[in-house]
This record gives sequence, C-alpha cells and structure tokens, in this order.
Amino acid sequence: MSHSLNDSGDQFTAHLMEALPYIRAFSGKTVVIKYGGAAMKTPERKEDFVRDIVLLRYVGIRPVVVHGGGPAISEMMQKLGKTPRFVGGLRITDEETVKITEMVLVGDINQEIVNLINQHGGAAVGLSGKDGRVIEARKHVGGPEDGEKVDLGFVGDVYKINPRVIEALEQSGFIPVLAPLGVDSAGCTYNINADLVAGEIAAALLAEKLIMLSDTPGILADPKDPATLLSEIPVSELDRLIAEGVISGGMIPKVRACRRALECGVSKTHIIDGRRSHGLLLEIFTNRGVGTQIVN
Repeated sequence: MSHSLNDSGDQFTAHLMEALPYIRAFSGKTVVIKYGGAAMKTPERKEDFVRDIVLLRYVGIRPVVVHGGGPAISEMMQKLGKTPRFVGGLRITDEETVKITEMVLVGDINQEIVNLINQHGGAAVGLSGKDGRVIEARKHVGGPEDGEKVDLGFVGDVYKINPRVIEALEQSGFIPVLAPLGVDSAGCTYNINADLVAGEIAAALLAEKLIMLSDTPGILADPKDPATLLSEIPVSELDRLIAEGVISGGMIPKVRACRRALECGVSKTHIIDGRRSHGLLLEIFTNRGVGTQIVN
C-alpha cells in the first residue's frame, strides 16, 4: 500500500514540476477559450471545464471565455414551432430567430456558465457582444460557400472589437464570459459564428493563446482515424489542408479564427478535444499537449 501511495505521490510531484514553468510563463497573460460542442453536453464535462477555468485564474492566468450554443438554439426554435434552416453552415436568421438566439445565448447558456464558474470559486461576469459595444457587427454578405443569392437575415460578421470592458474585468480579477452577438450602428442585433468571434477577441486582446474546444482530438490527417492527429501545423499549410479536404466543415471557421489570431500577434493557437477530461489543463501545462497546435 505504501509503495502505491509513494508512486502516486511521485507522479503528482512530476506533474506539478512539469506545470511550473508554464504557470510562470503564462501568469498575467490572457488566454481566450472558445467553449462549445461536446464540452457543453454533459454535467461532467461542464464541471471539468469550469474547474479548469477557475484554476487558470487562481494561478494568475487570465481566461476569457467565448461560448457558442447552436444545438440549444435549434432545440428552442423547434419547441416554438420554427424549423432551423442552414446555408453553408450558417443559420438563416430572421427577426424572430435572432430574438430566440439572444434569449438562448444570453439568458440561458451564458448565465449557466457564469453560475457554474462562481459556484466553483471563480468570479465570472456574463456579457454579450452588445454590452459596451464589445462587438460591432455588420451584416454577413453571402459568398460562393454559403449561397450568393440567399439573404441569411441577422447573421453578422465582426466589424470591430472594443475590448475595454473585457480588459477592465480582467484587471479587476473577473472572468469574462462572452456570448457571440454583435450590434451595428443602427442598433440591430446580429448572431455571429462563435469561433470567428473568439479569434477576433484573441486578436484584439493580444492574447497569449487562443484555444478552441472541438468534438475531435484536433486536426486529423485522416478524419476517420484518431491516430493520425497532427500535433503541430504551420499556418502556411492551412490552405493546402483545406483544399485537400483534410480540414473541412465546422473545422474551417476554427482554423480561420486561429489564422486571424496569429496574424494579429497571438503567440499560439490550439484546437483540442472538448470531450477529454481536463484537456484544457493538459494542453496548457504539459510538454506534449493533447491537440493540434497551429503556429506561425
């Protein structure tokens, strides 16, 4: 029994020693985390995630959470008798749908995340991109990939990020939790892809890292084989991998967000498996990491 306890203690000490230089290097730095997908689906994964976020803050790192909520929006639409419709992966969003989207993202998902973080000893504050005009938006204009002649309604693109509210919260010890809604100069609300919002927020804050939680181990050379995980990809290879179909579907906005963040001075970007327990800590505090790192 004592031998087992000693082994366990040695392993614990080894993990702490491995984490120490990363804690030292990233203390005081901002890390933007896109939270969504599988990591939001079960109470266990939700609790893992918020514990990781609280720990990051306790060791001096400044996490900023940007969350999605597409499945929950679709579920609420169906309950209210509306059929979700998508073109090129983007939701057709009429005036009623954008109100449903805001209700779900801000009134439900955002507040749940904030409440969980606070329950676990953190100090989170919920925002939408409309608060303090953090996200100035403009209407998304469809291109070849999402139907040039289809009016997607209140689907937006990020026009400008005003990070002062987020920076003020960070400096006061709070954890900002941001819903991906924006507002235009006329006061119209727009739903924006959360991956792209996370990339723009990381760029505006000059974050140390952007970490995207995914429903896969990362980027796979063979999407059907988890053993083909690409642990590091130079940003210069992204276009080729998209053209070859290695990166496709919902992974495309994630890598576009990573590219945008890197172009604006973010040090490193990561796509990790949101289904993995404490994957966030493993990616930040271990030598090997657990996902795909996209670097300049």
